[in-house]
Amino acid sequence: MPEALSKIERRILNYLVDYLKENTYQPSIREIGKRFGIKSTKTVSEHLQSLADKGFIERDASRSRGVKILGMNLSPGVLNVPMYGRIAAGVPALLRDDVHDTFELDRKLVGSSDAFMLEVKGDSMTGMGILPGDYVVVEPVDEADLQNGEIVAARVDGDATVKRYFANGGKVVLEPANTSYAPILVHEHNDFTVLGRVTGMYRRFTRAHTEAVVTGAH
Repeated sequence: MPEALSKIERRILNYLVDYLKENTYQPSIREIGKRFGIKSTKTVSEHLQSLADKGFIERDASRSRGVKILGMNLSPGVLNVPMYGRIAAGVPALLRDDVHDTFELDRKLVGSSDAFMLEVKGDSMTGMGILPGDYVVVEPVDEADLQNGEIVAARVDGDATVKRYFANGGKVVLEPANTSYAPILVHEHNDFTVLGRVTGMYRRFTRAHTEAVVTGAH
């Protein structure tokens, strides 16, 4: 199973993508080092090799700018946003091997190049208009930057969940938007990670959806 990217690897990959969009060619190893304050070209090369080993790029060691980015749509106005089919337990990061599908979204609709999507399972957030089968867009965020009441995606004991986030007195509670479900008291669970803030939602209308709307119309 592929390893998750480290923080510096993710930053370098994002830089490679942005640089290519602006210049139509890749930065040199020295340019990458200068951008991230890395004095050793060997260290930069090791980061690039790690990205290659994890399947994000291909390298041509004989060329200074011999990097090919894999699995990304490099159209300036579009982001390739991965949809995760499951969330691996025990690690803080999402794993590339768990990507179930990929969606091309307009950059105007997504605020982060690290955004991803999850399919909502269950009806615990119906009070917020989020229904089973909806696709939510999630943008990574530090937990310290969250405000009480925001909708987040989190991993709890190996399962992904979408809930409202509340923190008070050092304790975190994930609140459902359906009175049929009890709040999740995070301190009672060994495995908890905030995956990101929910910033958007996509719903594909099925016949059942449209029939329910017509039936309920006045």
